[in-house]
Amino acid sequence: MNQTFPTRIGFDQALAIVARESAERRLAPEEIPLQRAAGRVLAGDVVAGTPLPNFDNAAMDGFAVRGPMPPDGWRLAGEQFAGVDQGLSLGPGEACRITTGAPLPAGCDTVLVKENAREQQGRVLADPQPAPGANIRRAGEDVRPGQRLLAAGQVLTPARIGLAAALGLPTLPAARRPTVAVFTTGDELQPPGQALAPGEIHDSNRALLQALLQAEGLEPVAWPILPDDPARIVSALRDAAFSFDVVITCGGVSAGEKDHLPALLCEHGELFFWKVRMKPGMPLLFGALGGALVLGLPGNPVSVLATFLTVGRELLDGLQGRAEPRRRWRARLAAPVAKRHERLEFMRGRLRVGDGGQLEVEPDLATGSHRLAAAANNDVLLVLPEGAGQWAEGDVLDCIPCAPAG
Repeated sequence: MNQTFPTRIGFDQALAIVARESAERRLAPEEIPLQRAAGRVLAGDVVAGTPLPNFDNAAMDGFAVRGPMPPDGWRLAGEQFAGVDQGLSLGPGEACRITTGAPLPAGCDTVLVKENAREQQGRVLADPQPAPGANIRRAGEDVRPGQRLLAAGQVLTPARIGLAAALGLPTLPAARRPTVAVFTTGDELQPPGQALAPGEIHDSNRALLQALLQAEGLEPVAWPILPDDPARIVSALRDAAFSFDVVITCGGVSAGEKDHLPALLCEHGELFFWKVRMKPGMPLLFGALGGALVLGLPGNPVSVLATFLTVGRELLDGLQGRAEPRRRWRARLAAPVAKRHERLEFMRGRLRVGDGGQLEVEPDLATGSHRLAAAANNDVLLVLPEGAGQWAEGDVLDCIPCAPAG
């Protein structure tokens, strides 16, 4: 290797480089219909052009009334149901039948709930009498015209999509989703379902990484398993790099005799960093080839899980211009933990709610990066800060959810 690049860098420095490179390659926006907007990253602000509600309306089924109740009740003067405004007008002491969401008749100052009303010979009586102004939704009380409701960089949740629909917007601008090619490398790998010769293992990383990407709403394309052959590796990566936004590899990034990827990327592309002071996943590699960003994950499956959740997500978020940080939980340790090394560590753990209602995390002491069965039974990465240390039961630490939401 003759290229100069940072190595053995801190985790925060690695994230900063990923953020810088992904921001420079931010994906162009596209207009998408609301029914396909869930989970997408908004690419422009949404400003209200109309108030919400856009007219005064009833908050309950019952009767629209004007003024306090006369001794013999309000005189029933018509009806106004949700839909076309009938243009009714109430005089003092008058009422009309009304349903939830219906426009208020002119002169109405209160809506009487149906369950608290009774009709008697064309009059309406209340028990109890409603407070003046009760059960009325005023125009603009939720949204004012000109108000910025959604900001570029926000993730489009169901509630935000519903808000856009309420404003009458049929589409929204969203960042294009990145295209991702997935590679696994190693002479020892065989696809699941294939018989194994002595020394071979089934390829779990391809299925794991595809599932992680699909959980992010992406449609990754998995290429055939690559042998430990530099010429075949670089040929396949070049093909992918000119067709995809991101190329993610598993394996071949450490310092062994068959770990060819760092040298290949130096020779044929660009290497932004190699090796990060984190556990698991220290051999993590990040660079560029052709038109694609390349994220080289270690080969151990738990390292794939940890590096994708902590770095891979940041790369995808940066390409889409996501401004909202991923959700993290703060939880009390349900058991003590310790580490002797200086690296930032992402230990697996499982959240639970303690007897007092406090969020707790049970650390999993099966820390080997090959321990996929242990990882499968956990739902968070427990963040142990840099530096050797000990944390007692009850100490509060950050937890990164393994599920995609947030």
